[in-house]
Amino acid sequence: MGIKDLSAFASRDVYLDYDFEEVTYRWDHLTQTAYVRFYGADESARPVSTDNRLYNDAVLYGREITKDEYEKGFPRR
Repeated sequence: MGIKDLSAFASRDVYLDYDFEEVTYRWDHLTQTAYVRFYGADESARPVSTDNRLYNDAVLYGREITKDEYEKGFPRR
């Protein structure tokens, strides 16, 4: 699937799920930083580089989720 309209990253926070790798991401549009949260774990304290392969795979092949889904998290399979 992926994110079709990349302009969303400039105008709002974006939450992504990439279930193939059991990972979610939060894009903060104000600071232009991404944070990772693996299934069953807390969000990383440090931002992820936007040239990170896994992050880019999530943008290209993942799906957008809601803020509530991101904050609740997904269990490990």
